[in-house]
Order: sequence, then structure tokens, then C-alpha cells
Amino acid sequence: MADKTRSFAVIGLGTFGGTVATELARFGNRVLGIDIAEPVAARFADSLAQVLIADGKDENALREAGLEHYDVAIVAIGEDLEANILCAMNARLLGVQTIWAKAMSRTHHRILSKLGVDRVIHPEQEIGQRIAQVLNNPMIRDYVSLGNGYNMVNVLVPERLAGRTLYELKLPERFDVRAIGLMRGTEHFDGQFVNRTLKCDDRLLLLGKRADLRRFADSI
Repeated sequence: MADKTRSFAVIGLGTFGGTVATELARFGNRVLGIDIAEPVAARFADSLAQVLIADGKDENALREAGLEHYDVAIVAIGEDLEANILCAMNARLLGVQTIWAKAMSRTHHRILSKLGVDRVIHPEQEIGQRIAQVLNNPMIRDYVSLGNGYNMVNVLVPERLAGRTLYELKLPERFDVRAIGLMRGTEHFDGQFVNRTLKCDDRLLLLGKRADLRRFADSI
């Protein structure tokens, strides 16, 4: 079987970057962690494949680290706007294929986009939206924005829907929402499950636009 692991370089090992790096490593990927502060970098010596003390603003330092050989670079530098932008620029100049970068403002977002960053991240905003969505309706267990107005939610089937089928609920016709998966305990149904009788605490994976998903959530 082919090796599906990828290589990632995470630059900036603060709360956000450190979490991303350790989780990627936990999934079995090869992860390089880079931070300018020795005490910060030292905390990840045992959890990442390689940890370097280097300045992301220094193109030569990133070249010596072999940044261009990694599949993805994640610029997770937080408070230092100049360092964040220069690091993203250096990653692009070194030819890194895919770059993700953390942004602190809309203006920062625009600058990173102009530099050719593939994905600009607003961690606090994205987490806040997910938490608000879950708090707004206790039936929603998780929420992910897919872009272009589409979202995916994990909905806990309430008692009032138990005994019914997805065919009977007519989600596409009534709400313009599509069911793409059904979880029952540890069992996953991703094929023809529209006629399967729902049980209380089943989990439905739904795809749709936010307003349509909200209409469905409000109906249950």
C-alpha cells in the first residue's frame, strides 16, 4: 500500500501552531517545527520529527531548513505581522507547493492573498463560528465551513425523528439539504441509507448552505 503521509513545516509554535504541528504528527505525518525562541522550540523536541530554532523572516535560514522539500508550509506566527508576511513571502520564493498562513485582520488577509498564500486562516473567528453554531442548536454536534457558502454539519437525531426515514423527511425538497452520511455508534453508512429507519442519537452528516441548514435545525 502506498504511503499516504505528507510532510509539513509549521513555522511558529505558539498555541495555534504548536497544536497544528503535534496533531499532524499524531496522524503519522512528517512534521518540521520552526520557532525563533529556543524555549518554545524545545517543548516540541520529543513530539515532532524535527525542530529547528530559526527566524521565519530569514530566507536563508528557511532554505537551510529545507523548507522547499515539504509538501505544505503553515505560517502560524501570531502577533508579529511583519514576520508573518515575510515568512509567507519566503515560503513562496522558495517554491513551497502549498502555503497556509494565519491572519490577524482583513487587511492582513488581503496581503497574504496577494502573496499567493493558498489558504488564509482566522483561527479565533473560525472557532467562534463553530462554537456559536453548536451552542445555537444542541442537536448540532459539529460544524465545518467548506467555502462558496456551503457548510457541513453533524446533527444528532432527536427523539421526535426516531422511527422515520430520510426519504420521509425529504431534506432536499423541503430544505435544499443533502444527507451524505449516517453514523450509528461506531457504524458508518455512506451508501443507500435513505430508507433506513433513524434511531435516537444517530448522527447525520448534512451538506448545505448555512441558511438552509439553519431552517432544518430549527425544524427539529
